[in-house]
Amino acid sequence: MIVKEVFAKSILTKSKLPEADYCINPYIGCNHGCVYCYARFMKRFTNHNEPWGDFVDIKINAPELISKQIRSVKNKVHSVLIGSVTDAYQPLEKKYQLTRKVLIELLKEDIPVSILTKSDLITRDIDLLSQFTNCTVGLTITTTDERTRKIFEPMASSIDKRIEALNLLHSAKINTYAFIGPIFPLYTELSLIFDKIHKHVNSVWGEKLNIKNRTLERLEKSILQYDPDRVSEFVCLAKNDNYWVTVKNDFHNLALQYNLPITGYYEH
Repeated sequence: MIVKEVFAKSILTKSKLPEADYCINPYIGCNHGCVYCYARFMKRFTNHNEPWGDFVDIKINAPELISKQIRSVKNKVHSVLIGSVTDAYQPLEKKYQLTRKVLIELLKEDIPVSILTKSDLITRDIDLLSQFTNCTVGLTITTTDERTRKIFEPMASSIDKRIEALNLLHSAKINTYAFIGPIFPLYTELSLIFDKIHKHVNSVWGEKLNIKNRTLERLEKSILQYDPDRVSEFVCLAKNDNYWVTVKNDFHNLALQYNLPITGYYEH
């Protein structure tokens, strides 16, 4: 892992996502190493030749930048998403604490914040998150099986730790959700996930697997290494529109069964 400290020119950027006005990414890159990571497109904006997942740039001046920038737009901000193209609680956050420092600055203005992560490290900041008038935290849950997690998300927190993080956040009266995505054919067992998370979340998101931009090719290679007998079926289902209609119906039915609002369901 190549780690470099950099000085950013800006930290608060306009968002193209419907759920946020602005985004904050304290890091460039991520060392969770998720095979399916959609943020790989960011590499073309960096000077790195290394594969995505092998480098992280640390925006060490992020807290100072946000302190200045947020004051100039605070009356225009309805929501800020922390970690749109990085995981703000990846392992390096434990050392650098940039996300925590950014939260401290946002809390001064009580800016509405939303965070999505795969790390239980977020529980470290419950003391801050619980003080916001409007704060939403999501944990990505793609499976309940640790072997599967290690195939697709090798350096992320274990599933049990993520579910326990949801429990602690929810118990602290923080608005929580499970982001169930991407959904993997053969590997994502929706009924098991809903059974484990329903007591700890206020809502759920879903996301169909996006097989564009060579994602399917990378997933094939990973499955070939661990589960070679399942590669063909996985690929067939991933390309099957009828299969995804069934998955979406199952998702909605389970949400109804557990009385969980669906905040969104991404299709590609």
